[in-house]
Amino acid sequence: MDYQLLLAVIAGISVLLFLILRLKIQAFLALLITCIVVGVVAGMEPKTILDAVKNGMGGTLGFVATVVGLGALFGAILERSGGAQRLAESLLDKFGIEKSPWAVMITGFLVAIPVFFDVAFIILVPIVYALQKKTGKSLLLYAIPLLAGLAITHTFIPPTPGPIAVAEILGADLGYVIIFGFLAGLPAAIIAGPLLAKRLSQKMHIIAPENMVTKMEVPANAPSAGTILLIIAIPIFLIVCNTVLNSPLFDEGTLPEWLIYGADLLGHPFVALIIANIVAWYFLGIQKGFSKEQLLDISTKSLYPAGVIILLTGAGGAFKQILIDTGAGEMIATSLSGDFFPPVVFGFLVAAIVRILQGSATVAMITAAGITAPLLGLSDTSAPQLAVLVIAIASGATIFSHVNDSGFWLVKQYLGLTEKETFRSWTVMTTLIAVVGLLVSTVLWFFV
Repeated sequence: MDYQLLLAVIAGISVLLFLILRLKIQAFLALLITCIVVGVVAGMEPKTILDAVKNGMGGTLGFVATVVGLGALFGAILERSGGAQRLAESLLDKFGIEKSPWAVMITGFLVAIPVFFDVAFIILVPIVYALQKKTGKSLLLYAIPLLAGLAITHTFIPPTPGPIAVAEILGADLGYVIIFGFLAGLPAAIIAGPLLAKRLSQKMHIIAPENMVTKMEVPANAPSAGTILLIIAIPIFLIVCNTVLNSPLFDEGTLPEWLIYGADLLGHPFVALIIANIVAWYFLGIQKGFSKEQLLDISTKSLYPAGVIILLTGAGGAFKQILIDTGAGEMIATSLSGDFFPPVVFGFLVAAIVRILQGSATVAMITAAGITAPLLGLSDTSAPQLAVLVIAIASGATIFSHVNDSGFWLVKQYLGLTEKETFRSWTVMTTLIAVVGLLVSTVLWFFV
């Protein structure tokens, strides 16, 4: 083992955590400083260090910036149209009061595909207030399923930024990530959603906080639930079709060339999201009375939070490149190679450690992806396995949300919980999601 490279990795991770935890430096800047520290300690020339940072940033952002930007535009139009509220209203009508925890879980699961977690939670939380007031049961019976649906989709299923960033760093196919995201996400949503909520509501009777109770406003001209579902399904369907048609399921030459050409073009995430944006722009915007100026304002504002995620992901790509160029990544991979410690478990553990220490799921996912990526060069990793690894890392980055995570305080405030109650509900839920995600990912790793 090269002890200088080992020292470089330890120094880099220590500096990263010190900058974020102690000095409260923005993660984008902290990751770039970490790249330089790793390069210097590893003995790289200054020009080589900076070239690695530039190449890592550029190679990652070419894909991620486009997809995250298009995803943010898509989600903003869906949110402002009132479609999320209409979808929730429709599902509650179909499921009824008795099965309403399942209805809000499904609502969260679907709405968080295009809409950021915190925004989706804020616009949907009036549903759980209303249900608690109507039934007199614990608020957690409805809030936990909603949060589980939102958290799982936000972490596991593109075009949300986290899995997109990890998929790009690892070189995973987004179609497979979507498929395995659903396979891991559905059991996690059920177990950490309605099933956990039923148990928690029996132990903690929480009522809706009076100062937070607001009525869910559904615009009179809001699109139908069916319209929203169809528009959300467009990019997912196109991307998955492209993956399936180009998979080993079909031998080369068995499908017509025009079909493969169309799948390659329309099923690429860029084009799939452009089509979804155009459809949403027309049916949820123009047809619903939004002016072109209003739509421009909505779309422009939607890109502000996307910019932070894009830059952070680029810095993660630079970190990965430094590890590869120094040889530190190969050293880690060599020392950890072996059937007893598969990359799927390693990626989960790294993400979990970083998540618990510094709080941000996005930083945890990107850091873990950068450290895990070099392991893939020493093994025959298939395209489906790469996608499974994305889900495993996402699972690790979900675990044990606590006081250093903004989501912890968002949930505490809106549900009117104490810190102890938030630990016993929200923190337990995120940990359960992580454990189920790891179990499903590990099983899939050995079977795909």
